Amino acid sequence: MDYLPLNAIRAFEAAARHLSFSAAGEELHVTHPAISHQIRRLEEWLGVPLFHRDARKVRLTDAGLALQVSANAALSDLAAACRRIRRNAAVASLSVGCIPSIASRWLVPRLPDFTERHPEIAIRVAYAKAEDRLEDDDNDVLITLGADPSPAAASLKLFSRMSRPACSPHYLARKGRLGSPAEIAAADLLHDETRQGWREWFSQAGMAGADVGTGPVFADFNILATAVIAGHGVALCPIEVFREELRRGDLVVVSDIATDTDKGYYLTMSAQPSAAEITFADWFRDQVSTNGEEA
Repeated sequence: MDYLPLNAIRAFEAAARHLSFSAAGEELHVTHPAISHQIRRLEEWLGVPLFHRDARKVRLTDAGLALQVSANAALSDLAAACRRIRRNAAVASLSVGCIPSIASRWLVPRLPDFTERHPEIAIRVAYAKAEDRLEDDDNDVLITLGADPSPAAASLKLFSRMSRPACSPHYLARKGRLGSPAEIAAADLLHDETRQGWREWFSQAGMAGADVGTGPVFADFNILATAVIAGHGVALCPIEVFREELRRGDLVVVSDIATDTDKGYYLTMSAQPSAAEITFADWFRDQVSTNGEEA
């Protein structure tokens, strides 16, 4: 049987993606000559050249371009199948990546309920970034900002990202009325990562170009939340995420004008999820629901 040279195809896929034998070698932890040898072996097996080799760079031939499409798809499918098999192993384990704002307010406080209900599932929780996607991550489930568009993933909406100005009742008592956009502009504005959020809010409020001040910019949203609850100023807060703080009276909303109404926080899992993933997703959606209805 004329077996496919799978090692050579893996070397080719990396070299075609990087258009560099050296970069492919670094990714696969082998030398440049080893990559070159594997690709020449594949070219001999196929009977056609896959690369145009210039003095300092390589380019794909027509045959190389055709093979790259199939190689990418095949290796991606193989990786997905391996992940599914690993997730469905005898010992049910689940790795959940979650952005800090959701982890600290919703996931971690409720984890004892999950472990009590499902002792058969060993769960691991890790921080995730808002832009993380399932195919780029080692986690089985991700809770991030935005849906994953990949056909290999399934995303379920948990919360709206709709954000409104909010502050602590102590700050409001100290500053007095903050009902109008002009009054909010005169307050101490707190910023999440950049000042762009407040610029968008004032534009939405009919005050495009308003001075958003020089208040502190917080790189981590949990630090911003600590600052606004402590009474340091007014912040744009995703109302659904801060549902508990608003219910307890730790925060009050000072305007109905909102931004990010088209955005949301999503739970993403495989399009062919394991039983553990389905169990966790059902449980967490129930935890964040309001009166039994989806948030």
